[in-house]
Amino acid sequence: MPDTVRLSLAEIRDLSTEVFVANGMSQSNAEIVAGVVTSAEADGTHSHGLFRVPGYVSSMQNGRVDGKAVPEVTDAAPALVAVDTKNGFSPPAVVAGRSLAIEKARSQGIAAMGLRNNGNLNALWWDVEQFGEAGLIAIALSTPRSLVAPWGGDKALFGTDPIAFACPRAGKPPMGFDFATSAAARGEIMVAAREGHAIPEGWALDRDGNPTTDAKAALEGVQLPLGAHKGNAIIIMVELLAAGLTGGNFCFEADDQALEVGAIDGGPSNAGEIIILMDPGGYHGSFLARIEALFDRIMAQDGTRIPGDRRYANRARATEEGVDCPAILYQQILAMKTG
Repeated sequence: MPDTVRLSLAEIRDLSTEVFVANGMSQSNAEIVAGVVTSAEADGTHSHGLFRVPGYVSSMQNGRVDGKAVPEVTDAAPALVAVDTKNGFSPPAVVAGRSLAIEKARSQGIAAMGLRNNGNLNALWWDVEQFGEAGLIAIALSTPRSLVAPWGGDKALFGTDPIAFACPRAGKPPMGFDFATSAAARGEIMVAAREGHAIPEGWALDRDGNPTTDAKAALEGVQLPLGAHKGNAIIIMVELLAAGLTGGNFCFEADDQALEVGAIDGGPSNAGEIIILMDPGGYHGSFLARIEALFDRIMAQDGTRIPGDRRYANRARATEEGVDCPAILYQQILAMKTG
């Protein structure tokens, strides 16, 4: 059997949707979450693509996440939207609150959408890109469960606490990025452990608090903040905004709750996420033209690129050629079609 299986983006979307529905997700939620999986594969972010499907299925089977959850949207204030995800997956909640959040950002100049009671958080780039395509600047912050030690410590307290940003451009896809505020995303270490290769120094400590390049030892230990003490400060900011402000759990609270319910896969995390939106036309009408001057200066130097360019190049190639999926993972997902 070959090591990989070539799949088109349509096949990835259809397979993911079918597997999710077979294992308890509503059709509407399945189509949205499958869209996120497909987008991650297309963009080359395989750690958040098909690799995640077995975990999503497991989280529904053990009750950690409600695949049939219907998000509740509240018009909280002139510039605030609150969404209770009802212990479901976060993408359907983003979709549920999207139109109201866009309306508020355009009428007020700035708005925020806070999500709480997220059972599972997906790739944040998918969250912000759609707002960038709508002509808004978007910043998203979220708090998963605790996996990262504070700088100088050796016990998990924070999450990988990702930050995503999207900025609209005239006649081009939004510029943007999505990265963990830990030294590496959890998925990168999980992929390294699965494939049996080492991770860079500075990513993690083992269970005894010693630096390690062994991916499996890292998964049993704790991850480290990005950029030492400076990254530690950014993580604290994410916790305050995404959890403290929205009413979602701090990462350590998510773990405490998991212990209380006795869940074997983390338990309901009730995680928080906040998406801050700004209408660039509110300040002056030349924003889109003005930012191109900056991008031109960046690209005038050899070896540079605009954040997001590689993602779009991967997406274009995947649209034409499809994506290679590890054969073992493909067979594992196929076996889940029967629920």
